[in-house]
Amino acid sequence: RLVRWRDFARAQELALETKAWDGAWYRRAFYDDGTPLGTSADTECRVESMAQSWAVISGRGDAERAERAMRAVNENLVRSSEGFVALFSEPFDKTTHDPGYIKGYPPGLRENGGQYTHGSIWSLIAFAMLGDGDKAGELLEIFDPIRKSDSPEKLQRYKVEPYVECADVYSVAPHAGRGGWTWYSGSAGWLYRAIVEWVLGFRLHGDTLRIDPCIPRKWKGFAMTYRRGGTAWRVEVENPGHACRGVAAIELDGVTLQDSGAGIPLADDGATHHVRVILQKEPS
Repeated sequence: RLVRWRDFARAQELALETKAWDGAWYRRAFYDDGTPLGTSADTECRVESMAQSWAVISGRGDAERAERAMRAVNENLVRSSEGFVALFSEPFDKTTHDPGYIKGYPPGLRENGGQYTHGSIWSLIAFAMLGDGDKAGELLEIFDPIRKSDSPEKLQRYKVEPYVECADVYSVAPHAGRGGWTWYSGSAGWLYRAIVEWVLGFRLHGDTLRIDPCIPRKWKGFAMTYRRGGTAWRVEVENPGHACRGVAAIELDGVTLQDSGAGIPLADDGATHHVRVILQKEPS
């Protein structure tokens, strides 16, 4: 059974790279008649973010193509000035094909070309996995609801609660940047994971903790405390070389770990342990 499923996975990868690659990004899907969706020839749903993000997140997309695909996401879907990351562009409106219920939403709302936050957050994770901490930081600010209401002008545009994550942000004038369905657990959960696991780089593997951040170069560092049972780990990450990624050294209670990639053992001894993580210098 293992051999059969591995063979199937390889066949899927081959199909994706030969049939789904459009030249600068991956296509979104295919209609029942075989017509591809999400191509450079399309005027609606031309570039879609999830296929590009998962080319990175899955670890199975061609590395060079996946990186190029994320550049297409940045160029076509990240709209910092308007405060959103579109799921795809342009929205469905007049296409003669039927993409399903998604077209039932007005153009620019929810899944239909708005920032469908649950899926759009995957682009933040993908940029972090590629080591682009500056872009990950930019998207983190876009997804942060507090920053969407930190001025009267932004408040009038966003219009919804600034203390919870929303399901969607509209992408079409005159409502571009306006928040939609709030108190949305799927969006909040993915944003939390994106911050903790991929930006701050906090990863648990059984009784081992690994710290592998991807942060903006301008960050001098950060600190966090992890409690497990009666034991606490105070983690301080320093970024003296203005790096986005790459751990140079890890100290546990003042002792440098010989293999920083091996992780930090989590013994529940009731003490408070101090972990110091130093990021590497960026190459000149």
